[in-house]
Amino acid sequence: MLAGGAGSLAGIAGSLATLPRIGWAAPSRPRIAFLGTVVHELSHSQHFLDRLAIGYAWRGGWQTPRLEVAGVFIDQFPDWPRKDLARGRAEKYGLTIAPSVAEALTLGTGKLAVDGVVIIAEHGEYPRTATGQTRYPRYRWFKECVRAFEAAGRAVPVFMDKHLSTTWPECLEMVEDSRRLGFPLHAGSSLPVTLREPAIDIPAGAPLVESVCVAYGGPDSYDFHGLETAQCMSERRQGGEAGIVAVQALRGERLWEALSAPERQVTRELIVAALSRSHNLPVEGGYPTAPVTFEWARQACANSTGYLVEHADGFRTTLLLAPIRDFNYAGRRADTGATISCQMVLPMPTWGASTADFFTPLVRHIEEMVLTGTAPYPIERTLLTSGMVVAGVESLTSGGRRVETPGMRIAYRAAPESTFWQP
Repeated sequence: MLAGGAGSLAGIAGSLATLPRIGWAAPSRPRIAFLGTVVHELSHSQHFLDRLAIGYAWRGGWQTPRLEVAGVFIDQFPDWPRKDLARGRAEKYGLTIAPSVAEALTLGTGKLAVDGVVIIAEHGEYPRTATGQTRYPRYRWFKECVRAFEAAGRAVPVFMDKHLSTTWPECLEMVEDSRRLGFPLHAGSSLPVTLREPAIDIPAGAPLVESVCVAYGGPDSYDFHGLETAQCMSERRQGGEAGIVAVQALRGERLWEALSAPERQVTRELIVAALSRSHNLPVEGGYPTAPVTFEWARQACANSTGYLVEHADGFRTTLLLAPIRDFNYAGRRADTGATISCQMVLPMPTWGASTADFFTPLVRHIEEMVLTGTAPYPIERTLLTSGMVVAGVESLTSGGRRVETPGMRIAYRAAPESTFWQP
């Protein structure tokens, strides 16, 4: 399977269902280990650690922590280019920074002593792969957790910030480990769970034919956020998710030429619909002086990067990374021809001011998973979007070659209830 064999994760999960599972039981206020790469202002580790340690604003009130941060491991402590906050935060919150991942999980007892693990491996100085992806220690730390679970004879829930890893075999192995040992694995972006304008969701079982996300940023970072924005909507379609068979990533004029093909009419209409949800189109004076059309977008967003994703059931996902500053979704129904669109609200923080509240619902889901022992939505979502990123950056590196993905036919169904933040 790790060599890229065919078959859906549903089949994998079925084959593993008969294996013995390690049980776990959470106390009234579970203890967690927090593993972070670096803590500086506006880093992901800062946002998650602060909320888990002191609480967060929730639906008009203050939610005190429902988990106890018991073990902490921080990998890097740079004072440049941004000031390190790890030691100060640890002192403020009465925490001790462990010398290793294992120590953070065992709390000096020599055996697993926590009820959940939160892995925030984003930011910091790490090497890059040949395709330009940052080699954060997500996979390595996850495997250290797995070894601790196996040694203890029990496993606990794990949250992994953003995508799983930088290679498909590693991503698949991580999900297989969670199935084999029977612990909840929750991962992904904050985009699927943040506020939406308007606050809509794809009706479960709707006959969607295509999804488009128009967002900002570049490969190996915001591409993942944009793909999760689209996938959290697409997975709710009739028949569920069937997996993907190919990804092609293009830049500039080559992208716009591909999008201008006759068979891409729906894609063009959805790009316009998604752009029309944006609060900051790339225009002078704050408002376009001509109608927002596909040709307008082609000129205004000429240097964009796009991912064209082909699903196993004929469904299409298109990600457009454009010169805007928000994340916007549009999808098309096959039965009525209606377009469903919204913006995933991601107000970017400013230095010393904003608290980046879009992290809050993700922390809420982490708490719920550790408290209940159930992940809020299928890990297959993030497994598949991780694979889309792997194939997408490979396509970009190869000059826009269409990358076949025979091992990514990951079929699954989303839970029928909505999981995004509805205050």
